[in-house]
Amino acid sequence: MEIRKEILDELIKDYKNPEDLIGEKGILKQLTKALLERAMNAELTHELGYEKNARSEGSTSNRRNGHSSKRVRSKHGEIDLDVPRDRDSEFEPVLIKKHQRRFDGFDDLILSLYARGVSTRDIRSHIEDLYGIEVSPELVSSVTDNIHEFVREWQTRPLDAVYPIVYLDALRMKIRVDGTVQNRCIYLAIGVNTTGRKEALGLWASENEGAKFWLSVLTELKNRGLQDIFIACVDGLKGFAEAIESVFPETVTQVCIVHQIRHSLTYVSWKERKKVASDLKPIYTAPTEAEALAALDGFAEKWDVRYPVISKSWRANWHKISPMFRFTDEIRTAIYTTNVIESLWSSLRRVTKTRAAFPTEESAIKLLWLGLHNASKRWTMPIRNWGAAMNQFAIMFPDRLPIPGIEETSKAQNS
Repeated sequence: MEIRKEILDELIKDYKNPEDLIGEKGILKQLTKALLERAMNAELTHELGYEKNARSEGSTSNRRNGHSSKRVRSKHGEIDLDVPRDRDSEFEPVLIKKHQRRFDGFDDLILSLYARGVSTRDIRSHIEDLYGIEVSPELVSSVTDNIHEFVREWQTRPLDAVYPIVYLDALRMKIRVDGTVQNRCIYLAIGVNTTGRKEALGLWASENEGAKFWLSVLTELKNRGLQDIFIACVDGLKGFAEAIESVFPETVTQVCIVHQIRHSLTYVSWKERKKVASDLKPIYTAPTEAEALAALDGFAEKWDVRYPVISKSWRANWHKISPMFRFTDEIRTAIYTTNVIESLWSSLRRVTKTRAAFPTEESAIKLLWLGLHNASKRWTMPIRNWGAAMNQFAIMFPDRLPIPGIEETSKAQNS
């Protein structure tokens, strides 16, 4: 609804400076107070069934009983409200609920700052500087703790039956356990659904990254409805492929090329890393496995004198690297560029870098979930050339793709 120009002119007729509009006693704050109080009085009128100062028709014996004072925090500062009461104490305002002390997205403001990695101390300082409101550490904690229920619901929600590609990776974080700070692993699964859109499937915490824990993660995903994965992109963890095969026996396990390159460069001096990385590229971009092996031989001939462990590592992992050569460029681009998981980890590290250590695993999961929620808002488009990739999947994995109904097909065409 558009506010009439005449009303706005009346409100600002005595306007002289910004303080008259947005200051402590400005029009905006007064208007907010007046609208809130009027709305709550309208709620009470609806509850009682008759207007103020009018007589009841006998449908209720309840009556208005004055007002009570209440101070709420909002983005416009603190506002003192007169909340209407009834004699029977049955009235509970919907707009400003009983015991509610914050209004107008105040909780959303705290969560937004927290999700961007702003520390509790800086959140308090930020809100006080902008709105003149003092907030306690306990208030920030209580607001952020309210999302635990959302995290639990998200973590147990049903999944699609098929995700053609799933990325599985882990991030190390410092978490306080029994009074000491320990390195803990946070596990993350990202799926690409049949429409080509990325979707976070879950977050888990464990003491160390291991195939045994990944087995429990995969089992949980299956219990939530995931029946088939065409390609699982993973790091070179020992036993990982076997864990995947035990739960999803038809899944192709593909070692993440970025992980393999990063592992290779750990043995190289800083001055030569760019040259070595450039010479590794012909291996994983080769059109066929035979040409890739030839490129690996050429790399070994050039670099084995200085860094023999690199070519040895590639040969040892070749059975996990080589599956990508079965696929077309469209599918290979999706599985070996790994921009999905790498860019996501980068954004999550920015969120967590202000925390030297988390007090509990739950607090770490909470912040990562908020960061993941923000990052996923940008996942609005399917992976590039996804249509061509799906055609190849249909040929390579016959009878494993779900047949969409009319409604699903329409959604995919409109998206």
